[in-house]
Amino acid sequence: MQTELAPEVQAAAPLREIADLPGPRGLPIVGNAFQIERNRLHQNVEAWGREFGPLFRFRLGRRTLLVLSDHEALMVALRDRPDGFRRTRHLETIGLEMGLTPGVFAANGEAWKRQRRMVMAGFDPTHVRAYFPSLLKVAQRLRERWQRAASAGQAIELQPELMRFTVDAIAGLAFGADVNTLESDEEVIQQHLDKIFPMLFKRVFSMLPWWRWFPRAADRQLERSVAAVNDAIAGFIAAARTRLEADPARRAHPPNLLEAMIVAAQDGGDVSDREVAGNVLTMLLAGEDTTANTLAWMIYLLHRHPEALRRAQHEVRALALDSSSFTPEAMAGLDYLEACAHETMRLKPVAPFQVLEALRDTVIQGVRVPQGTAVWCLMRGDSVSERHFPDPQAFRPQRWLAEAGPAQTASASAAKRVSMPFGAGPRVCPGRYLALLEIKTAMAMLLTHFDIAAVDTPDGAEAAEQMAFTMMPVGLRMRLRPGA
Repeated sequence: MQTELAPEVQAAAPLREIADLPGPRGLPIVGNAFQIERNRLHQNVEAWGREFGPLFRFRLGRRTLLVLSDHEALMVALRDRPDGFRRTRHLETIGLEMGLTPGVFAANGEAWKRQRRMVMAGFDPTHVRAYFPSLLKVAQRLRERWQRAASAGQAIELQPELMRFTVDAIAGLAFGADVNTLESDEEVIQQHLDKIFPMLFKRVFSMLPWWRWFPRAADRQLERSVAAVNDAIAGFIAAARTRLEADPARRAHPPNLLEAMIVAAQDGGDVSDREVAGNVLTMLLAGEDTTANTLAWMIYLLHRHPEALRRAQHEVRALALDSSSFTPEAMAGLDYLEACAHETMRLKPVAPFQVLEALRDTVIQGVRVPQGTAVWCLMRGDSVSERHFPDPQAFRPQRWLAEAGPAQTASASAAKRVSMPFGAGPRVCPGRYLALLEIKTAMAMLLTHFDIAAVDTPDGAEAAEQMAFTMMPVGLRMRLRPGA
């Protein structure tokens, strides 16, 4: 969709150029690069947004970026994909250089359209509900680990635990593979996955490609981790092919996303073997980081807000179910717990920005956007603005509930338009339904069987936000007591 202004409006308000927009003063050659801390990159740009308004510019080296933080302006860009905007070519180049095969996350143009149809079909609610027993098995393994820690009075390193849970869940749901990192003390795939996204982020925002000239120990370890993950993916694919050959009925009704992709490729469809492997990698990487970090933030915020925690726990325990007996229908009925998830994602979106590239000349809110422009989509700007949310920094899950009549219903509907943790438009996250089901299942298991005794940060202060492709809390440790 291209945003056009009527001639009479253009006459009254001439189009502005990006160079005319406000923005932070920079230095020659490097621009604003030295004013940014990579681990706090999102916060640096958000601070500029509060200073310069909903549309501004900044410069990294020779490249000027247009920043959008107004949710309506964001919608214009996000909905104009894949024809008007794409993920940047720089991201694609760095990923390929690292040995990452692009899947639906990184693909563009016709390749994206082809893969998107297949992935969306695999992650529709009907299929995800069919995968639920596999998710429940993984949740029980997490419960057993946490029961041992609670009985021993041991602190739980929250993010590594949750990343094991999400890797196991996505491997079972999407690939039909029981990788079982939760019960393994050996080197596991999750340890290799944890090295890939942070290094991709680091290289994308590096001023110079130092790794090409002076590879360091971390770069050599990255090569080993990418090779190990690619080997694991080859194993998933080989096992899926064996299952399909042994049971012809699976071809007619593939029980998981991987087998559906293989059938599509084998039947002469428009999905190649390389694209199959790329989407396995995409699901592992995206399915691990985003959901695990959202869960970590949610546990932290609930512990800091005892009233919300009590209400969520009461709702879950009112089911009167052992977590081994959870059903998709029971999870769907946890409205307050889901509201807690949405409020967590409003305050702590794990993808607080996206960077797009304009594929054609266009206009956004009266600003001319030439082809090739890098557009920084600041996803959290309006989500924490007083213009859209009363007391915007407060954790109030009830914002998302239509429990107080028409006014509250309208407020909850408006919140969903402003807060876009899964993106928007044609490239909205295909795994959003699965992510919410994983979040609710893990949290319901936790609140059914345990009381949260403590969630500590390394220095006892507020949890620090760290950007490493996704935005995560730093060093959370949780202590549990067996529930009453």
